[in-house]
Amino acid sequence: MAAPTVSRRRFGGGDLNGVLGLVVDNLSLLAFMATALIGIFGMPADLVFRRMFPGTALGVLLGNFAYTWMAHRLAARTGRQDVTAMPLGIDAPTSIGMALLVLGPAFAGYRQAGMDAMAAGEATWRLGMASLVVMGVLKFVLSFFGAWVQRTVPRAGLLGSIAGIALVLMGFLPLVEIMRVPVVGFAGLGIVLYGLIAKRRLPFGIPGVLAAFLVGVLLYYGLGPVGLLGTGYHAPAAWQWRLGFPWPSLGFVEGLPATLPYLPLILPFGLLMVVGGINVTESARAAGDDYPTRDILLVEALATLVAGICGGVAQTTPYIGQPAYKAMGARTGYTLVTGLVIGLGGVFGYLSNLVELLPVAVLAPILVFVSIGITTQAFEATPLRYAGAVVFSFFPAIARMVAIKLGDPSIVDPVRFAALYADGTHGVSAMAVIVILGNGFIITSMIWASFVVAMIDGHVRKAAGIVALGGVLTACGLIHSVQPIGSVYLPWSLDAASQSLVWQFVAAYAALAAVLFLLSLDRQSMRSA
Repeated sequence: MAAPTVSRRRFGGGDLNGVLGLVVDNLSLLAFMATALIGIFGMPADLVFRRMFPGTALGVLLGNFAYTWMAHRLAARTGRQDVTAMPLGIDAPTSIGMALLVLGPAFAGYRQAGMDAMAAGEATWRLGMASLVVMGVLKFVLSFFGAWVQRTVPRAGLLGSIAGIALVLMGFLPLVEIMRVPVVGFAGLGIVLYGLIAKRRLPFGIPGVLAAFLVGVLLYYGLGPVGLLGTGYHAPAAWQWRLGFPWPSLGFVEGLPATLPYLPLILPFGLLMVVGGINVTESARAAGDDYPTRDILLVEALATLVAGICGGVAQTTPYIGQPAYKAMGARTGYTLVTGLVIGLGGVFGYLSNLVELLPVAVLAPILVFVSIGITTQAFEATPLRYAGAVVFSFFPAIARMVAIKLGDPSIVDPVRFAALYADGTHGVSAMAVIVILGNGFIITSMIWASFVVAMIDGHVRKAAGIVALGGVLTACGLIHSVQPIGSVYLPWSLDAASQSLVWQFVAAYAALAAVLFLLSLDRQSMRSA
């Protein structure tokens, strides 16, 4: 029997709330990426706004169009009027990770190699395109094996590794930016915490994100021009129509060789989005909207792939907040409008103007809130007995954050950095430990959390196997790379000093694996007795 015909509204008040939330989320991430790449690393602004933004925005446009169509199809099949589309946007943890751990350092490396700013920016752009294509292909393949991935890697390992990114890169570093203009940033952060963490109602029912956004803008442009913000205020640049059409390009092919040193970051970024997509689909199903998991993952993968081919540098993902958008009354109009606003903004350039108008101190509180949510979820979504494993998985991410700061030439002189790194008078130097522990930190976090989970569950021999795998990955630099930039290698191709560092860390994993294996034998003898 045919499904009943229903009259579905295209756009309502709930959709307007959804648009505000989804657009601000995407805009805040674009602003952070632009600030990091242009303000911190010195990349040419025109290249970021005309080359990187349009392709990235195209992925948001196509993904939201596809999810809108899927929602209409589900509503027609079920005869329901309350179907809410899956929200899609730029992924927060991996986009921040791409800016701070891949694109920015790559640009700095090209500059140190003697390239001028524009040539280094072009090479970095091609690396970003290639990274997105690699992630897109990985997600496309894994979309057919999503359930297997979810079963293989413990939830504590998956959520712990992404929570580590959220806590130190997405939470702490934006918090530093908030405190650089504290009058503006701290007020906005307080409103976000009041409305979204404490869940208190704001006047007139205004959403917390929008309220923080408006208060921050009013403080910045109200106090800044009269000198009450000191050097934290910068007058906005004149409006420019920076047209940038996301045409398909083979530039990613040239960038593929440059992705090799960054594979320990790029591959886990793609893997995490597959598992995240599975969790998001389950969340929507629990809220009443039963979308096929494989279709959700395929849309995400194809949107990322197309974005990379067309010049994008940040991957898309379905957002975890579908039930929240549903509760606020959003249906299918909000994803359609968001896709148009972001997608066309990348083409016609008004996104870049909005990014320049909105200082990081205004937008960073939103990122801090998201980091709190992701970190909290890592504990809420895993059994309490695994809490220790989740916490243990944070340490490599903390090391990576410290290494980023110590590797900044404005903080530690490169000559001094190299001397501290090579100082082996009392074992491996502290500088080398921090850098090596932070390299490949996402995979390291997964391995560390996974073997602790196995021990907690009593699978000691399995824990030994996971640790042994860590040793194999250490030998080739996929984790604990001894190269400061984190590149992979064959250990025998390194110089003697570097080989010595590699084998020390490999031996550490081997020793722990052996100890755990012996302990598993002892447990077996006790069980037999």
